[in-house]
Amino acid sequence: MIAGTNSGVGKTTVTLGIMSALVSRGIKVQGFKTGPDYIDPSHHKFVTGNASRNLDTWMMSDSVCRELFERSAIDADISVIEGVMGLYDGSIDSTGHGTSAHLARALSTPVILVVSAKGIAQSAGAVVMGYKEFDKDVNLSGVIVNNVASHSHYDCIKRSIEETCSLPVFGYLCKDQEITIPERHLGLVPSEENIGHSDLYEKLGEMVLETIDIDGLLKAARSAGTFPDYDKSIFLNSNDSLNVTLAIARDNAFCFYYQDDIELFETLGAKIKYFSPLHDKCIPGDVDGIFLGGGFPELNAEKLMENETMRESILDAHNNGTIIYGECGGMMYLLEKLIDCDGRSFKMCGVLSGTSGMENKRQGLGYIIVDATSDNVICKRGDTFRAHEFHWSRLLDVADDTVFAYKTQKSNGKQSKSDGIYRKNVLASYTHVHFSSNPELAKNILSAMVKASRNKLVAERT
Repeated sequence: MIAGTNSGVGKTTVTLGIMSALVSRGIKVQGFKTGPDYIDPSHHKFVTGNASRNLDTWMMSDSVCRELFERSAIDADISVIEGVMGLYDGSIDSTGHGTSAHLARALSTPVILVVSAKGIAQSAGAVVMGYKEFDKDVNLSGVIVNNVASHSHYDCIKRSIEETCSLPVFGYLCKDQEITIPERHLGLVPSEENIGHSDLYEKLGEMVLETIDIDGLLKAARSAGTFPDYDKSIFLNSNDSLNVTLAIARDNAFCFYYQDDIELFETLGAKIKYFSPLHDKCIPGDVDGIFLGGGFPELNAEKLMENETMRESILDAHNNGTIIYGECGGMMYLLEKLIDCDGRSFKMCGVLSGTSGMENKRQGLGYIIVDATSDNVICKRGDTFRAHEFHWSRLLDVADDTVFAYKTQKSNGKQSKSDGIYRKNVLASYTHVHFSSNPELAKNILSAMVKASRNKLVAERT
């Protein structure tokens, strides 16, 4: 695991550089991301060629994290797990769940701590000592220093850490203004939009090979020991009896999906068809359900509006009883209008009444507990599950008779609010679900698709 002392310390840069260096040696790398992030895994995939996976000890049990990890890691030579925020940062409920440290303990994986050299020298030893002693059950196995000003600066930091903490320092990366991954309001720009800068990853790999001890990191990885036991509960026997087809929107506007969830849908019996609301003329034919994930519809609003035939096909699918599930950006697309950051208004699908309006600050961020207040396509009234949210838009002009499917609250039990617009065969919300954390939700939506398809057949015959 590549963890950090705090956010912004350079975990992603170091992780991608290490992945690139390993790949250049002919090593098959499997990437993982701690927590609910969608964007960092896209960069992992670009570098390694393998779909990266998310592991989250707040949304999932330790056993589920182990199952998802082993399922993908078993085919690779080495797994590299990028941490989240600081090593001990996670859910605001103060349980320690959702932290990189918790995941490292659950998987019995060695941790490499990334420390920023900015504004620090001998004090680095004190910083690392604090992280080492804070939880002695975490296998802190070494340090990498980022943002080093000079070799003498690095030598000072290395000496302080190794002499004070008895931990190896595996190397460093210098400050380099040209080696940056573009950012915007939801974090890093996804790798799909960064193709023009694809040599960035290769440059990072070259830098790592020059100043970081890859052989030392491989030795640390081999110290992981025996993988913990767990009860397999997610990817069990496949189920072909459902026999449904799920259309998933996938392009620059809708790109927030968990790979394990897509594979779970397939295991449960769904055939997946991908389509692009930006570029295709209409949804694929003969589908039983539509999944519109999160992403960046606000940055692609004009093209989404101009693609009238696609919007009409989604509205027609709704009118014909097709199950439609939208998360965050997907919900914004299903509403009547989208107002972007500049105040411009764009017509969307009109499946649901209301408007989404972009704001100049975050409107929701973090883990949430979801309580279902009405039956819907993924759960029943009274059901409770864990999820997360991250959005800069808010709902406007919602009809008075709108039915909300959920009540959500922060992981610490505060700030309750309504979410999840539910109308007949449609559910759309700001709530992001990791279906692998609760397979019953995935089974429910596929079962709803089966039922809706049967109803359509009966209607056609009569």
